[in-house]
Amino acid sequence: MTEDQMGLNETLDQKMLIIKSFLEHLEYTLGKDKYSATKYDRFNALAYAVRDKLVERWLDTQQAYYNSDNKRVYYISMEFLMGRTLGNSLINLGMWDDFQEALDSLGENYFEETLDEEQDAGLGNGGLGRLAACFLDSMATMSIPAYGYGIRYEYGIFRQHIADGAQMEIPDNWLRYRNPWELDRQEHLHTVKFYGRVITTFDKNGRLLREWVDTEDVMAMAFDTPIPGYQTHSVNTLRLWTAKSSREFDLKFFNEGNYIRAVEKKMQSETISKVLYPADNVIEGKELRFKQEYFLASATVHDVIYRFKKKHSDMKKLPEKVAIQLNDTHPTLAIPELMRVLIDLHNMEWEDAWDITRKTFAYTNHTILPEALEQWPVWFFEQILPRHLQIVYEINEYFLKEIRERFPGDAERLSRMSIVEEHWERKIRMAHLAIVGSHSVNGVAALHTEILKNELFRDFYEMYPERFNNKTNGITQRRWLKMSNPLLSSLIDDYIGSGWTRNLYELEKLRAIASDPEFLERWQQTKRRNKESLCRYILQHNQIEVDPESLFDVQVKRIHEYKRQLLNVLHIITLFNRIKDNPKADVVPRTFIFAGKAAPAYATAKLIIRLINAVAAVVNRDPDVAGRIKVVFLANYGVTLAEKIFPASDLSEQISTAGTEASGTGNMKFALNGALTIGTLDGANIEIMEEVGRENIFIFGMTAAEVAELRARGYNPREYYNNNRELRRVLDMIASGYFSPWAPELFTPLTESLLNLGDHYMLLADYAAYVACQQEVGELFRRKDEWARQAILNCAGMGKFSSDRTIDQYAREIWGIKPVDILPGAVELQRH
Repeated sequence: MTEDQMGLNETLDQKMLIIKSFLEHLEYTLGKDKYSATKYDRFNALAYAVRDKLVERWLDTQQAYYNSDNKRVYYISMEFLMGRTLGNSLINLGMWDDFQEALDSLGENYFEETLDEEQDAGLGNGGLGRLAACFLDSMATMSIPAYGYGIRYEYGIFRQHIADGAQMEIPDNWLRYRNPWELDRQEHLHTVKFYGRVITTFDKNGRLLREWVDTEDVMAMAFDTPIPGYQTHSVNTLRLWTAKSSREFDLKFFNEGNYIRAVEKKMQSETISKVLYPADNVIEGKELRFKQEYFLASATVHDVIYRFKKKHSDMKKLPEKVAIQLNDTHPTLAIPELMRVLIDLHNMEWEDAWDITRKTFAYTNHTILPEALEQWPVWFFEQILPRHLQIVYEINEYFLKEIRERFPGDAERLSRMSIVEEHWERKIRMAHLAIVGSHSVNGVAALHTEILKNELFRDFYEMYPERFNNKTNGITQRRWLKMSNPLLSSLIDDYIGSGWTRNLYELEKLRAIASDPEFLERWQQTKRRNKESLCRYILQHNQIEVDPESLFDVQVKRIHEYKRQLLNVLHIITLFNRIKDNPKADVVPRTFIFAGKAAPAYATAKLIIRLINAVAAVVNRDPDVAGRIKVVFLANYGVTLAEKIFPASDLSEQISTAGTEASGTGNMKFALNGALTIGTLDGANIEIMEEVGRENIFIFGMTAAEVAELRARGYNPREYYNNNRELRRVLDMIASGYFSPWAPELFTPLTESLLNLGDHYMLLADYAAYVACQQEVGELFRRKDEWARQAILNCAGMGKFSSDRTIDQYAREIWGIKPVDILPGAVELQRH
C-alpha cells in the first residue's frame, strides 16, 4: 500500500469516526433520528461530538496542573463575551476541515447550516467581556495554568430589535434549551452568605473573634466550560457560578404555617444569577448587582482555597501558588472576602492576612471616566455584608495610617485617598479598595496608564509607584482573523505561511509584498468578496441594497456619548448637504454602517440610535444622493455579527474624545482585517499608529492634553457653532425636525446637550478637523492600489496586538507564572 493510499484510508477512517460520533449523539444523547431531528438538534449532536474531542485533553490538562503544582492564575470577571464556541473549538483543535468534510457528506452545506444554529453566549456587554474571552484563548494556547471565573447568567445581554428607528430590548434567554458545552459540577457547591449580623467574642487567650451569624445563605454551583488552546494539548476551564437555594427553610414561616412563603423565600435566592446587568457607565447602586458581585467573589475565593488546600496546608504559601486577577472593579469584594476567610475561618492575625491578600491580588483598570468607577453606599454593606464593612473599615484605617506616616499633615490627601467616601452619602470606593488591596495595578493602553498615574490615581501612584504598570490590550488572531475571515487568512497563508496564528509578529512579512501587483490584486478581490457577503446580509436583514464598490465606513461598538457616534452622524449630514447643494458633485460613494447597543436606561444613547435611523431614512431615499451615500444600522450587535462586519470594512471609526477610551479592541480587529483607521490620539489608537506608521492611519482632532487645556481654559461650544457655517446648518436641521417631521422636537435634547449643556465630549471642537480628515479618506480611496497597500501595512503592523503578547506580559511581570507541559494521554495511561 502506498503512502498516498494509507493517508486516504486514515482520512476515510477519521471521517467515519466523526459521522459515527455525530449520529450516536443524535440518537443516544438527544433521542432523535434523521426524521425527527431539527437543525438545532443537529447542532447539539455536533457540539457533543466536538466536546468529546476536548474532554480527554481537558482531563490531561487538569491532571498536569495538579501534578506540576505550578502557580495558577484565577481570572475573575463579571463578563465573558464568548460568542459561538463550536467553530472556535474546531479551529483550535485543528479539526475544522475534517468535520466540514464529514458533515457535508451527509448533505449539501450541512456543516455550515449546522454551525449557524448556535446562539451567542452573550454573557457580556462589550469590550470588557470580549477581552476576557480573548485572554482565555491565549492562556490556553500558551499552556498557562489558568481558570476563568464568572456568573452563568440565565439571561445574557438583551437582544436588540429596531422598531420605527428606536431600540427595543428583548430578553436573551440563551439557556432556554441547553448549553452543550458546559458540564455541571454539583459536587462543587459553596455557601454564599448575605445579611445577618456579627457577634464578637474572645477565645481563651483573649483574642478577639468575630462570627457572622443569622445569615441568608445561597449556594453557588459550578458549571464548567472547556477552553481549548490552539495547536496545543491544553484545555483550560471557564467556571461559571449559578445560584441555587440552600436546603434549609426559614423556620419562621414554618412556625406560622406558611409553607408556600417558605418555598418562595428560597426561590428568590436563585434570582442572583438570573440576568446580566446592561452596562450603563454609571452604576445605579442596585442591590441585585451588588449581591451578584459578592456572589461571584465569595464563590471564587472559596473555590480557589479549596483547590489550594488539596496540596497545601500552610495558608502563608497562598501567594506562591495563587494569583487572582480582578478584571475591573466588579470582583473587588474578593479582597475583603479573602481577608474574612483568613481571619475568621483560619484564625490568622490581621497583618499576616493582609500581607497574603495584597500579594495574591492584582487589579486591571478599564475606565478613565470618574463617573464609571464603582462606589457602593455604606448602608448596602451594613445590611447585606456587615462583616465585610468591618473589614473594609479596618483596611482603610491601616491605609490611612500609612498615608499619615508618608504625608504628615496632608488632610486633603487623606480625604482624596480614603476608601470611604465621606460626603453627603457615605460610600465605599471600590477602585481605591482594589488598588490598596493589590500588588499590581495596570492600565490597558500606554496613554490610559499614564492618565491613571498622572491624573485619575495620581495620589496612589505617588504612594505606590512600583504597583503601576501597563498591559496594552490584545485580541486573539485565531478568532478575529483565522476563523472570522477565512478568505484573507487563506491568502496570507499562501504568501507567508501560517506561523502568524501562533506568532502574530509573522505578519511583518507582508510588508515586503505590500506593493506586489499580484498580491494587491488578490487582496482587493478578497476584500470585495467579503463586502459582497455583508451586502447580502444587509439586504436580508435591513432590505437595503448596498454597493460593494462603495467605501464601507464602519462604526460598531457600544453606543455612548464619549464614543461619539453623534460626530459621525454630523459628518454624514454634512456630506448630504453638500450633495443636495451640488447634485453633480464628484463624491466618493460611501456606505456608513453602524451597530451597537445602548443601555436600556441610557436615554441619550437610545436617542442617538433613533437619529442614526432617522438620517438613514432620509438619506437612503433621496434621489439626489442615490448611489453615493447609504446609511445602515445593523441590529443586535454581538460577536457573531462582528465576525461578519470586520472582514468587510474599509474604514474603522475610532473617534472617541482623546483621553476617554481606555484602550479599545475593535480598533485592533479592524486593522487586523485590513481596514484603515480614522481616529483621535486616544487609547490604543496611539500604539496602532506607532506600529503601522503615521502615514498609514488618519489621525485628527485634539490630543488628551489639548482637551484638558481647553476644558481648563473654558470651552464654549457656541463659538464653534457660530463660526462654522456647515456645522451650524447641520445642527439647525436636527433641532428643527428635518429628520423627524412627525415629531419636530424629538432630537432637540441632542442639540441642547451640544450647544447649551457644555458639549462635554467636545464634538463641536473636533468637527472641522474630522470633516477635513474624512475628505482625505475619500481622496485616498479613489486610488485603489494605494488604499490596498496601506490596508496591507495596517494588517502587517498588528503583531503587537495579539492577546498572546498581552498574556505573556501578565504571566511574567504580574503573576510570576510559567507554562506547563501537557502530556497527551496521561489520564488514559492512568486508566489502564
